[in-house]
Amino acid sequence: MARLADYFVLVAFGPHPRGSGEGQGQILQRFPEKDWEDNPFPQGIELFCQPSGWQLCPKRSPPTFFVAVLTDINSERHYCACLTFWEPVEPTQEAACTEDAVEREEALEEGGLSPTALAPAGQLFAPKTLVLVSRLDHAEVFRNSLGLIYTVHVEGLNVSLESVIGNLLTCTIPLTGGSQRTISLGAGDRQVIQTPLTDSLPVSCCSVALLFRQLGITNVLSLFCATLTEHKILFLSRSYQRLADACRGLLALLFPLRYSFTYVPILPSQLLEVLSTPTPFIIGVHAAFQAETQELLDVIVADLDGGTVTVPECVHIPPLPEPLQSQTHSVLSTVLDPELELADLAFPPPMTPTSSLKMQDKELRAVFLRLFAQLLQGYRWCLHIVRIHPEPVIRFHKAAFLGQRGLLEDDFLMKVLEGMAFAGFVSERGVPYRPTDLFDELVAHEVARMRADENQPQRVLRHVKELAEQLYKNENPYPAVAMHKVQRPAEASHLRRVPRPFPRLDEGTVQWIVDQAMAKMQGAPPAVRAERRTTVPAGPPMTAILERSSGLHANSARRLEVVRNCISCVFEGKMLEAKKLLPAVLRALKGRAARRCLTQELHLHVQQNRAVLDHQQFDFVVRMMNCCLQDCTSMDEHGIAAALLPLVTAFCRKLSPGVTQFAYSCVQEHVVWSTPQFWEAMFYGDVQTHIRALYLEPSEDQAPSQAGETPAHEESPSALDVASEQRRLWPTLSRAKQQELVQKEESTVFSQAIHYASRMSYLLLPLDSSKSRLLRERAGLGDPESAANSLVTSSMAGSVAESYDTESGFEDAETSDVAGAVVRFINRFVDKVCTESGVTSDHLKGLHVMVPDIVQMHIETLEAVHRESRRLPPIQKPKLLRPHLLPGEECVLDGLRVYLLPDGREEGTGGGAGGPTLLPAEGAVFLTTYRVIFTGMPTDPLVGEQVVVRAFPVAALTKEKRISVQTHVDQFLQDGLQLRACTFQLLKMAFDEEVGSESAELFRKQLHRLRYPPDVRGTFAFASGTIHTPGRPGRAPKDKGPSLRALSRNLVKNAKKTIGRQHITRRKYTPPSWEQRGQPPAEDPEDEISVSEELEPSTLTPSTALKPADRLTLSSLVERACCRDYQRLGLGTLGSSLSRAKSEPFRVSPVNRMYAICRSYPGLLIVPQSIQDNALQRVSRCYRQNRFPVVCWRSGRSKAVLLRSGGLHGKGVVGLFKAQNAPSPGQSQTDSSSLEQEKYLQAVVSAMPRYADASGRNTLSSFSSAHLGSHVPRARVSTLSNPMAASVSRWTAPRGKWGSIRASGRSGASSMGVDVGSRLAGRDMLGAPQPNGAPPDPGFLRPHRAALYIIGDKAQLKGVRPDPLQQWELVPIEVFEVRQVKASFKKLLKACVPGCPAAEPGPASYLRSLEDSEWLSQIHKLLQVSVLVVELLDSGSSVLVSLEDGWDITTQVVSLVQLLSDPFYRTMEGFRLLVEKEWLSFGHRFSHRGAHTLAGQSSGFAPIFLQFLDCVHQVHLQFPMEFEFSQFYLKFLSYHHVSRRFRTFLLDSDYERIELGLLYEEKGDRRGQQVCRSVWEYVERLSKKTPVFYNYMYAPEDAEVLRPYSNVSNLKVWDFYTEETLAEGPPYDWELARGPPEPPEEERPDSSAPQSRRRVVWPCYDSRPRAQPDAISRLLEELQRLETELGRPPERWKDTWDRVKATQRLEGRTDRHGTPSSLLASSALHPRRSLGIYLREGPVGSTLSLSLDSDQSGGSSASSSRQAARRSTSTLYSQFQTAESENRSYEGTLYKKGAFMKPWKARWFVLDKTKHQLRYYDHRVDTECKGVIDLAEVESVTPGTPTMGAPKTVGEKAFFDVKTTRRVYNFCAQDAPSAQQWVDRIQGCLSDA
Repeated sequence: MARLADYFVLVAFGPHPRGSGEGQGQILQRFPEKDWEDNPFPQGIELFCQPSGWQLCPKRSPPTFFVAVLTDINSERHYCACLTFWEPVEPTQEAACTEDAVEREEALEEGGLSPTALAPAGQLFAPKTLVLVSRLDHAEVFRNSLGLIYTVHVEGLNVSLESVIGNLLTCTIPLTGGSQRTISLGAGDRQVIQTPLTDSLPVSCCSVALLFRQLGITNVLSLFCATLTEHKILFLSRSYQRLADACRGLLALLFPLRYSFTYVPILPSQLLEVLSTPTPFIIGVHAAFQAETQELLDVIVADLDGGTVTVPECVHIPPLPEPLQSQTHSVLSTVLDPELELADLAFPPPMTPTSSLKMQDKELRAVFLRLFAQLLQGYRWCLHIVRIHPEPVIRFHKAAFLGQRGLLEDDFLMKVLEGMAFAGFVSERGVPYRPTDLFDELVAHEVARMRADENQPQRVLRHVKELAEQLYKNENPYPAVAMHKVQRPAEASHLRRVPRPFPRLDEGTVQWIVDQAMAKMQGAPPAVRAERRTTVPAGPPMTAILERSSGLHANSARRLEVVRNCISCVFEGKMLEAKKLLPAVLRALKGRAARRCLTQELHLHVQQNRAVLDHQQFDFVVRMMNCCLQDCTSMDEHGIAAALLPLVTAFCRKLSPGVTQFAYSCVQEHVVWSTPQFWEAMFYGDVQTHIRALYLEPSEDQAPSQAGETPAHEESPSALDVASEQRRLWPTLSRAKQQELVQKEESTVFSQAIHYASRMSYLLLPLDSSKSRLLRERAGLGDPESAANSLVTSSMAGSVAESYDTESGFEDAETSDVAGAVVRFINRFVDKVCTESGVTSDHLKGLHVMVPDIVQMHIETLEAVHRESRRLPPIQKPKLLRPHLLPGEECVLDGLRVYLLPDGREEGTGGGAGGPTLLPAEGAVFLTTYRVIFTGMPTDPLVGEQVVVRAFPVAALTKEKRISVQTHVDQFLQDGLQLRACTFQLLKMAFDEEVGSESAELFRKQLHRLRYPPDVRGTFAFASGTIHTPGRPGRAPKDKGPSLRALSRNLVKNAKKTIGRQHITRRKYTPPSWEQRGQPPAEDPEDEISVSEELEPSTLTPSTALKPADRLTLSSLVERACCRDYQRLGLGTLGSSLSRAKSEPFRVSPVNRMYAICRSYPGLLIVPQSIQDNALQRVSRCYRQNRFPVVCWRSGRSKAVLLRSGGLHGKGVVGLFKAQNAPSPGQSQTDSSSLEQEKYLQAVVSAMPRYADASGRNTLSSFSSAHLGSHVPRARVSTLSNPMAASVSRWTAPRGKWGSIRASGRSGASSMGVDVGSRLAGRDMLGAPQPNGAPPDPGFLRPHRAALYIIGDKAQLKGVRPDPLQQWELVPIEVFEVRQVKASFKKLLKACVPGCPAAEPGPASYLRSLEDSEWLSQIHKLLQVSVLVVELLDSGSSVLVSLEDGWDITTQVVSLVQLLSDPFYRTMEGFRLLVEKEWLSFGHRFSHRGAHTLAGQSSGFAPIFLQFLDCVHQVHLQFPMEFEFSQFYLKFLSYHHVSRRFRTFLLDSDYERIELGLLYEEKGDRRGQQVCRSVWEYVERLSKKTPVFYNYMYAPEDAEVLRPYSNVSNLKVWDFYTEETLAEGPPYDWELARGPPEPPEEERPDSSAPQSRRRVVWPCYDSRPRAQPDAISRLLEELQRLETELGRPPERWKDTWDRVKATQRLEGRTDRHGTPSSLLASSALHPRRSLGIYLREGPVGSTLSLSLDSDQSGGSSASSSRQAARRSTSTLYSQFQTAESENRSYEGTLYKKGAFMKPWKARWFVLDKTKHQLRYYDHRVDTECKGVIDLAEVESVTPGTPTMGAPKTVGEKAFFDVKTTRRVYNFCAQDAPSAQQWVDRIQGCLSDA
């Protein structure tokens, strides 16, 4: 029973003490005057009576009523019912408060209190409040009771107010039980008080329904979520009662949780600052104060009158987890608006009566009750009972709950579980033995039903209505009986004039009534209502709130099987099996089921808490544990870490006698171990297990369930059941027994605390405690992202110590003392759990003393383990594979263990192309004097024993950067390195843990030292050359004549002397007068600028006058490539005189033989005949780097010449063209040079045959046309028979491809053309451009064209206005600079060899980055300019290319022009000559552009030569039959021009090469085994062994000029950039390629049929071309396929071949005067091209060359043995049976002894090197081969002896025998010399193979 009312208070208006207009409340009287012992009088009631403030009012207002709620210090709520009425103010009061009357009146009107009737003028009214204070919430009873008191006063009833109040204060009612109690206050009244059935369910009346009506569903749901997640909520309304109801409704929705923060439904205006409190609250404020709430930034404001909820921007309210949010929303809308479902029906059913407001209120609450049951379903399975006696202590395992509900990511539930309300829920409802209510039943028994009803709204609604009935019945257990009878005042009674104010009551009377009642109650027996306490049902185990079927682990049964098999293999010692299964297991362990399975399986192998393993088993177990733990978050929501915790202290291995290493020392690197919440949950779980065991009978006691696991269906009672039973028995136990149980429990908790202190020290102390690092203990402690991304396993136990990086370790702030940090961590834990578990303070002190000792002991143990583990040999590391080295290559750094990680190329990882995952691979990186090499094996054991090699020359390194390795490959990796090379290789490596940071740093330093040697002599090409091969004789001490070194020194000395001399004489130089300028320079004897000091100008040319050293110089110079080429082109002979007859236009000048004029030019130059050497010095000054124009090529047909030079200086030709006035007499030296230059250009023009004369003779004899006919496959040369046709077409169709070549229209139409340069820059295309970038249309040149075109840089030639009288013309073009090439190359490198996988997979991102690089646009521009120059030259005009410094783009263009114009340069020999002449002799700066030395480091790598080779590759692709060399040759040069393996591409000019003594030493006799120093020599040697550099499609047209398409759409990305072979590394160092071993001779089968050796070929591992047939076989197979498709019978190849040859001869005879293009234009394609087989005149008749290798052999290497290649193609060869199809290396007549008993016979023998055969025929012209001896089977060739029947006339030495694997052949030659020759030839063939 409880008092209905505790206090009655009368509060009246009183003046403010400070005299302000505001009044204040004064308590006039309170009853009882003494406080109750159990309930003191609440302070501050007077504020709450008038929340808006005490104010006088000018009119009478009707009485008001509301209930305010006060919360005391014990969180008890006091309900203050306030009834306020107004009385006239007494004069004394009025006088005190008149000033503010008007203001107050206005304020009250604003407040909405409108007067009903006016009192006498000037009359004021003061409020007076009757207050009832109670701890019970019976608002209606309070309203009636206070109303009755007011009525008695107003109506003047004949009842004593004292007795009414006394009765009210003495009235007692039951709290719960559903009973009805009738009370009367003695004024003829009667009230029935209804108590609820249970007090745990809140009583809401209609408040929830009203809240929904006011705010709507969405807003209420927002407020609901905000309350649960502890946000601040403020209600606004003009009605106090509405505020109180809304707050009460919101609280009712929270059931079964209780709101434990500030709760003030009506907040007085004086206390508004409370709204700034930092803690959450629910507060109601009168709407009049809305303005004062605007500034609150983190408060959610609900306006009840306006129906809005305002959420500030900075507040995020997490919504309910789906699908609960949407389900709840739909059910609420159905309850609130039942007609919604029927609104669309055509024939709506008759209206069902809607629920009453009270019923609707309960239905809405039922929806939320269901919601909580769904949210918290299964919560009892996650309760840990820590103590049972004296009071239950219960903890909730939050992580397990979230993990098993599958709501780990859910923000809402996470916050709810962390909130205060839920903590109260656990402590209140977690108790196992207590009264139960509706929620307990619902969460235990209705879960299955709710899950089943989920998708059926009608069934959900039915359930809601059932629950609502129960809630309604709780509040209204009996049918309502209208028994109330309470007097009310008459209508408008407040307006009547009350005769007297509310009287002062007699305290004594009231007190006496109260005392009487107290005395009665003491006498009566206490009405004790026993609570019905029961064991709370646990309900079904929890399930995920939303079943997420993860497709990734759908086949989990199979995965679990793999895990079990692997573990059994480990424990049965089947390590190889386990190793194979391990990758699959590690992948499976990503799934939760597999991790659980692993922990269960490992538990089976632990006996008596200990399992000793051998090293390999230990490694495997630790590795799997780490894999399990790496995906655990800090919360360990799935209990994996909890299940592993007992195992890591059980599995161990013996390191040495007495030293054991446990698994925990290898699994510390995980965030979960440093999370206090994890340890607490583990501790409480273990304590629960032990407490349960304490009370279970021994018979029931089974093995305690594992910590953290919640058993689903156990026969034995759960811990909560045990606790419930113990709580039931507790009152029956004796005091002593109770004390004993309390002590037992306390000591159980204490012993567990000691145990956990040890466990924590195991997992927190690193193995090497000297490393002052530890796991994370700083900010981000529980952050799942900070989990270590590593798998620490190593056979080397000590490795774990190194594996802590500073990221993951926490450096303790105050001290780096590991032990101290661990002790503090453990002490904090011990404090928390022991205080919560009720451990005595003595025990707790003892623990604090123990912890440091435990930690110290463990550190000492670990020291021994650490020491022993360092001695362990690393096991299971793959053996390091030594790379093959080149002769002269030496290892600088031996193998450092690394992992080669996959980069952005997907081939190695089995990406789009399929194939195995070769990367990541485990192995070592080696640094040699020549290369960086990685060799290793894939870490995926399923790939098999495949060797992975990736290497590149040190010199090719372009970028080296440190990387932090994100992915763990196999073990925890420390740091990584990414090396990128310009040979398109990328090494992305991570160093193994055994490689210290010092070693890694040393590797970087050595790499840097080798990459950038201080001098070129430090490069590999020089260093390797100094190594003498053993057995090679040293050089003779004395040479005849001056030695090469002496020659070099002499040359340099002379050059320096000359240069110095020139410097002196230059100051004395006086320019000649204007008159003298017209004379030829040769006749000026006073000219002091001569090339050499000793020579007179007149005697410069004859060689007789040269000194011996100079003569040697010249003879050496003559041997250079350029001279050989000049001779071939007829530009100058080198007989007794250095210059040719005067009739020749050009001559070879030795002016630069001392490199005095231009250091970067060759020694001999071609200049016009008319220019004397001494004038060249002056000309050279006008050009950058003194590179004046010299002739480098002459067209054999049009006799036009190609010249090259550097760009012009500021003055020079430009100045020359700009000068309009005649020069004045004293001109400067520069002007004289310009004049020299003008003469020089004039001389060049004069030296040309006059093709541009008026008659137009042969003017346009040969232009190209891209579209002669649609069937022409490539743009070829074609002839226009009528020379004028072209010019006519030019004039009739002015919209040609190029328009006018010239910038100034010479024919007066100056605006007709646009300059070529801007067209080349792509700015202006006249007419429609041809779609494929084809060469120009025939009529693109004017008939009157210049004799010389100067192609210069647009920027340089700006503003030049050519003089129409000049014979030359400027073509300004825009060219890209070297820095643009560098930038473009960097982007190309990143596109082709990306460092990491692209964000979006697929070709799109690759193509985009390729386009961004603009590499192909640069190739396009180069080809475009080159084709333009080719056209000009072919039309008979000469061209001078004068761009930049003359050694980069100039070289590219000039070389391309010669390659396109002259078929000679498309042969092997010609291409070599071209590169030697244009690139080496003319001084392309290979060392500078390749950054070969330390000096070039800052400038970086510029791929000028590579760009040229790419252009050649593009042309090669378009004209595959025009080149003698293969694509592999180009790739080979691309690789080796940067590799520094050969000396060819070192240094920047011939001058520098002479200075180092390089240039002529190659001519010496250095054959034998010496290292090749020249790339050409190497190519030559290699070509003798393998035809890899030859193109089998080679069938050149005669004198063909190539005009390739140049548009970007016609260009292909060179596969040199994209392909790689991981089997052997780059295939360009031929010696390094090792094939599979050949079977021994005797094992080879006898049959001559080719043996098929099938092997799987993977892209990027073995290169694909190796698996494809060679060119001939492919073409023949293609022909065969076409025949089959067309249904033709296959013909014998011989017949086809004979027919083709006959056709060719016939065509050759009939159309001898025709042109190649007419053949091409004919409908039949050229027969030689269709077969891809070419005829070439050889030493012995016409020979047919056949291919042994594909023309794509770029990726192939010698590992596909030549033997296999021969056998595979032999079937195809056998179809060619003509005599001409043989490659006859040597032939002649030999006598051969027949088989047994057969005579000797003369036969015609042919030795065929190509097929590796010795064939014989009956006679020389016989076409049918009679027999073949395969040289592959020959074992030896020895001198023989004559046998019976041998020819008599020959000597004994003419006999020889050839022994094969099958038999011995006896041969006899004509004589001994020829026999010897045959023996030599056969042996030569054998050795070559």
